[in-house]
Amino acid sequence: MERWFLSVIRDDFKGGKINLEKTLKLLEKLDIPCNNIHVKYIFKNNDRLKQGRITIEEFRAIYRVLTHREEIIEIFNTYAENRKFLIEGNLVKFLVQEQFLLDSNKSSKNASEIIQKYEPIEEVKKARQMSFEGFTRYIGSPECLLFKNECEKVYQDMTHPLNDYFISSSHNTYLVSGQFLGPSDLWGYISALVKGCRCLEIDCWDGSQNEPVVYHGYTFTSKLLFKTVIQAIQKYAFLTSDYPVVLSLENHCSPSQQEVMADNLQSIFGDALLSDMLDDFPDKLPSPEALKFKILVKNKKMGTLKETRERKGYNKHGQIAEYEEEEDQEEEDYKIKELEYSLVKQAESSSAGLPLFRKKRGKVALALSDLVIYTKAEKFRSFQHSKLYQQFNETNSIGETQARKLCKLREFWNIGCQMVALNFQTPGLPMDLQNGKFLDNGGSGYILKPEFLRNTESNFDPNKAPIDSNPVTLTIRLISGVQLPPSNYSSSNKADTLVIIEIYGVPTDQVKQQTRVIKRNAFSPKWNETFTFIIEVPELALIRFVVENQNFITENEFLGQYTLPVLCMNKGYRRVPLFSKMGESLEPASLFIYVWYIR
Repeated sequence: MERWFLSVIRDDFKGGKINLEKTLKLLEKLDIPCNNIHVKYIFKNNDRLKQGRITIEEFRAIYRVLTHREEIIEIFNTYAENRKFLIEGNLVKFLVQEQFLLDSNKSSKNASEIIQKYEPIEEVKKARQMSFEGFTRYIGSPECLLFKNECEKVYQDMTHPLNDYFISSSHNTYLVSGQFLGPSDLWGYISALVKGCRCLEIDCWDGSQNEPVVYHGYTFTSKLLFKTVIQAIQKYAFLTSDYPVVLSLENHCSPSQQEVMADNLQSIFGDALLSDMLDDFPDKLPSPEALKFKILVKNKKMGTLKETRERKGYNKHGQIAEYEEEEDQEEEDYKIKELEYSLVKQAESSSAGLPLFRKKRGKVALALSDLVIYTKAEKFRSFQHSKLYQQFNETNSIGETQARKLCKLREFWNIGCQMVALNFQTPGLPMDLQNGKFLDNGGSGYILKPEFLRNTESNFDPNKAPIDSNPVTLTIRLISGVQLPPSNYSSSNKADTLVIIEIYGVPTDQVKQQTRVIKRNAFSPKWNETFTFIIEVPELALIRFVVENQNFITENEFLGQYTLPVLCMNKGYRRVPLFSKMGESLEPASLFIYVWYIR
């Protein structure tokens, strides 16, 4: 090992000592992931002469601090007979006993591949062995992440009807900051699509020169041309996922501008726009598989699909139909209250008058109506009414206030809602849960509901513990943290770190447990604490790891988090990557844990 290490770094010290910048480049050359803030303070601590330059011996000390973690050494020594090298056979034992790769033939093949991939010392690699350096690289690799490899690709049956899936959905997609002031931006749509979102809201209003615009009505948010929005969606719609995108039109436009919208949709999307029923699905919803690379329009519609087909061949332009705009009055009142203060303040310093809120009658242009096929928007009246009268191609939108009256749950997925529309531009717990849930099934934006939410005869009640449940007993040993983000309130690389593990799911499964606080250590805190959870409905459960800096004066400072479905967790020694409040990767910051569960 010593010979290998010197052979890699010797040339960098030919000129004598190296500075911090060269130290970072050398660590990169050695494939050592590091947080620059932590390296800066480790460099400072090892620069004995305090000249901003270090010797080869001082660099060796920095390397050891970054790589020689006691918890990894302990695991390595358990399986390395001479505590120097791990022979291939013992690596197989580790993979079977600790990482739960139960197929011994597959484990043997994996062990050989792991040595070839992660062992940096050629002589050791040729001897089919692994040094501690190689083992450390393997433990820190994507192969040891908590999230299951199988869940990283589309593995679920995608031939069920659309209503059998949870669909990643966004609300006010065009907004990138505030709901009442600030910019509307194409990046809102692009970002959501890149994250796998499959249902986008487009709030459409009449614009100048007969060009419809997109913005948050009754507010001072800026406006985007509808045409420009559609062009952006066309470019990015299927970059992350092949499965259909639903455009949920909040349509406030006049008939003439709705015709412009219809022309835009047809000319920009072309054949990708679903403008007629699929031959195999005249009276039932098609599957995501059948609708691959298709764009669906959700809007009010005149009449039935059969009537639409019968009209084909006739001139649709100029034909309109009146409809009552069916926005729930309670939701309208809520909007007025939320906006009133902001708008009054703006009006005080402006000559512009306040917008008038009132119940309206709207008109839908036939050209746009005919583009609505399997996603016809209908007002929700009651579950009983829907059960008796709702057609297969009709969808209901329920506002959050009304939904909470109908259901006491915080997470509407758990009662079977296909689309729970969230503000993708607003960071926090709801978006953490959204991102975590839709990691599953290859991040495709479509997740097959559990059988008990698809079966119309099911008596599943999320508010009651299921009689025939198949619970999971989950045990997590939280071992350590690796290069955690330091506190913003610290002048160095320190933080008083703690970890909270939360389960989100049906009410009986909601639980939160917390570690003790490790003082002044964000670089390598060690907890070695074990937590056990009994999860009654694992199919709906998400687990969230939150790292915080303890603060006695105000609420704890958020440092990072990671959320994923419980059933997408690997067993064994695993690395938990961390993400910022905005959802950005904080690599190499992570938690090191051991996972075990049975059902």
